[in-house]
Amino acid sequence: VQLQASGGGLVQAGGSLRLSCTVSGGTISGYTMGWFRQAPGKRREFVAAITGRERSSYYTDVVKGRFTISRDNAKNTVYLQMSSLKIDDMAVYYCARSSYSSGGLSTTSSDYRYDYWGQGTLVTVSS
Repeated sequence: VQLQASGGGLVQAGGSLRLSCTVSGGTISGYTMGWFRQAPGKRREFVAAITGRERSSYYTDVVKGRFTISRDNAKNTVYLQMSSLKIDDMAVYYCARSSYSSGGLSTTSSDYRYDYWGQGTLVTVSS
């Protein structure tokens, strides 16, 4: 299973970007998919997740109302629509596939519950 994240780039504060994560060699259907990010000098942190069974979505507090996660099982792709971007959103964004089909925030936000990871895509936010 391979995950390919794309869509990162340079954007001004207040702008928008849409990240995509396409999976090959496997399916996303039925699996929880997540986005994490890691800023320079910081630990990797949870951003958003969408469950495979109920398609419930979860977000870290600092992105709620600005970011939207979605999935297209037919395209084997998960998306992260990011709006009103802030300097603090600047990071390498990683997508991941969990072995869990459902779960609440505590489950979906835990990176050790994800088995497969993409290579990351860099989001740079300028002031």
